Amino acid sequence: IDLQAFTVHLRLPKAGEKNIFITSALPYVNNVPHLGNIIGCVLSADVLQDFRGCATITLFICGTDEYGTATETKALEEGLSCQAICDKYFKIHKEIYEWFNISFDHFGRTSNPEQTELSQDLFLQLNNNGFMFTQSVEQLHCESCDRYLADRFVEGGCPNIGCNYEDARGDQCDGCGKLVNAIELKNPRCKVCGKTPVLKTSSQFFIDLPKLEPLLRHWMKISSPGWSHNADVIAKSWLKEGLKPRCITRDLKWGVPVPLDGFRNKVFYVWFDAPIGYISISKAYTKDFEQWWRPAPDAKVTLYQFMAKDNVPFHGVLFPSMLLGANRGYVTVSHIMATEYLNYEDGKFSKSRGVGVFGNDARDTGIPSDVWRFYLLYVRPESQDSSFSWSDLVTKNNSELLNNLGNFINRALVFAKNNFNKTIPKMELDQEDYNLLALCTRELKGYVASLEKAKLRDGIRHILAISKLGNQYMQSNQPWVKLKGDHKEKLRAGTVIGMSCNIACLLTTLLEPYMPDTSANLKAQLKCDNVVLDPENVEIINLLPAGHQIGEPSPLFAKIEPSRVDELKKRFAGTQVERNGIAKTAVSADVATLEAQIAKQADKVRALKSSAADKTIWQPEVKILLDLKAKLEAAKKAATPAPPADKPLVNGVAGNGQEIKALEAAVTEQGLVVRKLKEGGTDKSVWQPEVQKLLSLKNQLASATGTPVQPAKGQRKVKK
Repeated sequence: IDLQAFTVHLRLPKAGEKNIFITSALPYVNNVPHLGNIIGCVLSADVLQDFRGCATITLFICGTDEYGTATETKALEEGLSCQAICDKYFKIHKEIYEWFNISFDHFGRTSNPEQTELSQDLFLQLNNNGFMFTQSVEQLHCESCDRYLADRFVEGGCPNIGCNYEDARGDQCDGCGKLVNAIELKNPRCKVCGKTPVLKTSSQFFIDLPKLEPLLRHWMKISSPGWSHNADVIAKSWLKEGLKPRCITRDLKWGVPVPLDGFRNKVFYVWFDAPIGYISISKAYTKDFEQWWRPAPDAKVTLYQFMAKDNVPFHGVLFPSMLLGANRGYVTVSHIMATEYLNYEDGKFSKSRGVGVFGNDARDTGIPSDVWRFYLLYVRPESQDSSFSWSDLVTKNNSELLNNLGNFINRALVFAKNNFNKTIPKMELDQEDYNLLALCTRELKGYVASLEKAKLRDGIRHILAISKLGNQYMQSNQPWVKLKGDHKEKLRAGTVIGMSCNIACLLTTLLEPYMPDTSANLKAQLKCDNVVLDPENVEIINLLPAGHQIGEPSPLFAKIEPSRVDELKKRFAGTQVERNGIAKTAVSADVATLEAQIAKQADKVRALKSSAADKTIWQPEVKILLDLKAKLEAAKKAATPAPPADKPLVNGVAGNGQEIKALEAAVTEQGLVVRKLKEGGTDKSVWQPEVQKLLSLKNQLASATGTPVQPAKGQRKVKK
């Protein structure tokens, strides 16, 4: 399986155009992203890039942050190498973001040659410009483990006044949110062995932030007006307290090596090299990356960065200081969009403790990704902390999506189908219609203004306000009654239906950044693929003229039974470790349920294809079928007990003879399945998942035997 970063399409800035560069905070690669990570970073950025992309040149990049002690800690926990951990979780992150329909232009990773080259280059620039110095520092050393303890390998009581949190890390306290100096922790303990470490001295590099402070203050006066309020407050609080020199190197092995004699056995601290990942991932995307990061004077680039508020110091103070100190004309951020925290029911999400709903959990509920996107954006913690609630998710799906938005659109299209032969009727507008257009225009302008300021939660409320206006319009005019009246009343019914279908068409464009699958489905039903929103020209026009033929209407949303609330609460209570233990006892029932669901969904797909329905109608059903098959494969794997290992685990696979024989048999059997499907001329969407299963089995076999996967005969090796 190729775990290299993937590119969707190439974009470069142009002179005289609006060039918008969007990043989301690089997620740590040491765990599965939870919903708070997703809404605070990648999902919010995705909405803006979809919106801005309507009328400007945009580039949206992200990637996994792979160096540092978080990775080393996870590698120790799972008994894998750091690189193996990065490969494993990069794949998991990639799959989860794909399921959420996050449309990166490029999703990369920081454990690449570009990261090493650019981090070392920026360090040398800062050093040559006089913004670095060395100093002997006291570090915690665990005598039992015989190693210097990186910040994440030591825990203890928070030293900040007024905070009594007992499990503060050596770099930051989760209790008060403030940064911590590891040697100041109260009652420190080694995270690996639990013993008390001792203080030793070691020479390290520091960045001279006080020397850079005048540059930063001047820059912030110009740039911060475009920041979210909390980002502005947090960054300026750092300046108010006065900047202090900050250590940028560590006595570790997993990271970018320091390129100077006497320090080559050290690596850069992750806070220094991680933001450089935005530049290195851009370089991995295109050799012309400097057009985005050091653009020509006539090609202005505006940089938006999305993150949770705890990342503001790194993006609003430290990274800009580094770029300003290098003095090479780098683009610096003009819009920091920071969210507050998303809580889980009555508590907090915690990635390290496995508390809350994670990206893979959302996928496994069977609730469509668009519904998850909608709800997370609906409760996006823009100005204060907000909470995820299962009961609220179900309520918002049933009331706002099903009864408001979906009800209006489906009624309008079904009336057009049943009474006007799928044709937009002639429209003769009266004052009520013009009033409706004026109200919708007001909401449309509010929508555009909200998204221009990255007020994404407000944007979704403008969408719902338009569909509510449409529902009220249909209800007050009652076209189902007028269709039974005289000629004049029938004409009025036609106008109402035509107007309603046009409003539905408008809604497709507004939904696209928020709910891409729903928007694509609705565009197919309306046959309006060429309709786009121009944020620079906000007006409502006749999108669907009289005589326009629509497609086959179908419901956009499904009801989630309120009875599922308790089930979902129980299913995702406790930690991931606890839930995994419970899940194993129920896995056999899951397999049977999934097999029944697959059979039912397969019948539905066959029926749609045999009826010659449009591809846009049956393709989403195929996607549902493939998702179900993936869940079944996972459930069957969980139901199969792992054989006892004669040898230590290698990359998570027990390499004994029994296991190897089982894998060889599975590869042979799956190979026959793939050949049979291909020879039978089945659709690619059916056999491609089976090919992925075959590749997965081959990789497991390769790990167990210690031999590389051999490409199939007649196929070229994939270039990396």
